[in-house]
Amino acid sequence: MRKLHRVGTWLTRLLVAIGLITVLVIATPVVSWWARAYAGPIERPRGDVLILLSAAGDERGGISYSSYWRARGAIYAWQTGGFKKIVVSGGGPGIMNFLLAEGVPREAIVAEWRSRSTRENGIETGRLIQGMTGKKVLLTSDFHMYRAQRVFRKLGIEVTPMAVPDVLYSSEHWNGRFSAFETMAVETVKIVYYAARGWI
Repeated sequence: MRKLHRVGTWLTRLLVAIGLITVLVIATPVVSWWARAYAGPIERPRGDVLILLSAAGDERGGISYSSYWRARGAIYAWQTGGFKKIVVSGGGPGIMNFLLAEGVPREAIVAEWRSRSTRENGIETGRLIQGMTGKKVLLTSDFHMYRAQRVFRKLGIEVTPMAVPDVLYSSEHWNGRFSAFETMAVETVKIVYYAARGWI
């Protein structure tokens, strides 16, 4: 009987905690604060080489939600930022096809699809940009920028960040805030893992 009571107490506490977290996430700007902390300043720097990190694609060669916002950001940067090359890393050809459809010349795109993680993005990109001169700008999602920028710098690749609003867009609407919270929580676990491995 006492054991059953103890289980009931812990279950009640768990449900209360879940309820409080849900209210906190949906009714406050905590997720957008979290995303801004990882993104840093949302700026549009000019440069010579734009490094675009693609998120995973789907089974039909399409692009994910995060890749869509990154591609949109890359197109705007290409049109306004003076870039000579776009280096696409990871995610499959879907994001490159999106750029081509939006008018980016094929000869301006250098791409690789082998990388399956942020660290592999950095390693493969380092190979692709050998011999490319000028300022390198790293474009990825707001939630991803903290880890990505530090991975690249750890590998000796100096980049200027260009974070695109992704979680920030989702958190503008109450029904997108919980999925945005999940994204931020997963990313935080990845940051801890990368730090433990010495990759950032």
